[in-house]
Amino acid sequence: MARESIEKARAERNAALIEAMLLAASADGTVEPRELRILIARVIERPEFEGTDAETLNALVEGSVRKLASAKKLEDVLMSLRERLPEHRNRLLAFGLSASIAFADHKATREELGLLKTIQSALGISEAEVQKVVDVVQRGESLTEVLGEPPEMLLTETMVLVGAADGVVREAELMTMFENLAGDPVFRDVSRPAAEAALKTAIANLAAEGLSRRLAVLARGLTTAPQRRKAFQLAVRVARSEGGPRPAELRVLELLQSTFGLGDDEVKKLSVEA
Repeated sequence: MARESIEKARAERNAALIEAMLLAASADGTVEPRELRILIARVIERPEFEGTDAETLNALVEGSVRKLASAKKLEDVLMSLRERLPEHRNRLLAFGLSASIAFADHKATREELGLLKTIQSALGISEAEVQKVVDVVQRGESLTEVLGEPPEMLLTETMVLVGAADGVVREAELMTMFENLAGDPVFRDVSRPAAEAALKTAIANLAAEGLSRRLAVLARGLTTAPQRRKAFQLAVRVARSEGGPRPAELRVLELLQSTFGLGDDEVKKLSVEA
């Protein structure tokens, strides 16, 4: 039942994100085929839609078009967006995706700017956030630069850093990662497709940026003591999955301890609990 609830919330969030983009695309009264192609491209780029097949995606877009067409007033649509996007990060993402449609030609029309302003007000996006979004969109960069990475993604990455410490992620290590994602309460709101996407992204980030840079990202993104303790504990579980930890894994655990500012007593306790 809990899994069904998570999937329902995910579907509602994704539909709301698509509707936000369609609002921007229809600012001048019509949705052009080019704008629809850009919308699909933006959707494909986002991890929120990972695992959504083409048929489901088409159904989402068609359903959103019908819903917007039948809406009696804009305020009803905006209220629905607020209800389905309770978290500020998702509201900021909705605004960012809308902006990416509006600035698809590198210059938004007066109607598009007016609608973006309305969406901004409805979703509680600050002027500073708007400026960051517009700067990123106009440079053609990823919205991740504005959104940051969700804690669940970074917690997943700590497991990958240890698992890949010696250059190879073994089957037992991968299975431990999936067991953590499926069973640890910290990932209770993460669907299976999202979990798989998080692991793929974490591996790609490590390969592209290297250990030192990803440790710096973890330090900036996991700021609370509970998050850092949980991250270390998850890493220890992976390190022990094949009777380890091995020397390379011990080195990464030491780096994580230093990165998170954990004392030796904390590390010992977390290791026992893991």
